[in-house]
Amino acid sequence: MTQSISIDKTASASAKVGKPATARLIGSPWGRACIQAAGVVAFFAIWELASRLGLVSAFLVGSPAKIFQVLMQSLTSGQLLVDTGYTLFEAILGFVFGTVVGSACGLALWYSPLIARLIEPFVVAINSVPKIAFAPIVILWFGTGLISKVALAVSLTAIVALIAAYEAAKEADPDLQALLLTLGADKHEVFYKVVVPFTLPYVISTFRINVGFGLVGAVVGEFISSEKGLGHMIFTASSLYDLNSVWVGLFVLMLIGFVLYFAIDMLERRLLPWRQATSASTLRV
Repeated sequence: MTQSISIDKTASASAKVGKPATARLIGSPWGRACIQAAGVVAFFAIWELASRLGLVSAFLVGSPAKIFQVLMQSLTSGQLLVDTGYTLFEAILGFVFGTVVGSACGLALWYSPLIARLIEPFVVAINSVPKIAFAPIVILWFGTGLISKVALAVSLTAIVALIAAYEAAKEADPDLQALLLTLGADKHEVFYKVVVPFTLPYVISTFRINVGFGLVGAVVGEFISSEKGLGHMIFTASSLYDLNSVWVGLFVLMLIGFVLYFAIDMLERRLLPWRQATSASTLRV
């Protein structure tokens, strides 16, 4: 056994040493980051060159140089920071409330399979309707202020969290639940000791989806009626055929989504360290 383990370690070390330097560089986090950054720079360089040579219409697609100019002007005036903060605040509120309420309701349905079966057709029906269609109604109910944007974001995130949490709760280990009941545990103890730990990874995975939905709800609400926010900025700029300002708003939204996604990834690493270790051991070749 000891000899077998030493042979495996020697083979693994030999495989690592035998990898070309280029493969090791690409496989490292810094190497991948450099390649990704180079790809972004190359994309904008080609875009700018095509715009200057007239291969693409600068009026229809904009140009990176003018986009950067608009970005600096917006930052200098402070308007971009105000719009970004407003949209970010709406999206985070909608994301938090929608995810918490939806996940709680989905887990609560585990207590009563009968109620879950009764309301399941209604949940499916609501989920099948594009949530953007609710935007005019939400604006009429809650006005044009902050609450309407948050409510629209909640309408998008809550249903996704509810379905994910309930489907995960249904799949919680039935044998372990039966064992605890046999040992004298009540339903509440089974819920907290089996169902909640089992569904936690799925709930956190839903966070990644709901980050995008939270931003969608906030931006769509700003499209319909708002005096500030990135959605208002993009809508106004598109009405004036100012594609460079539109791109500024879109790129800032991409950046916000990336930062929030990274924050959720860090949260998952903190709450579920064993899952990261399992993924790393599975993917290691």
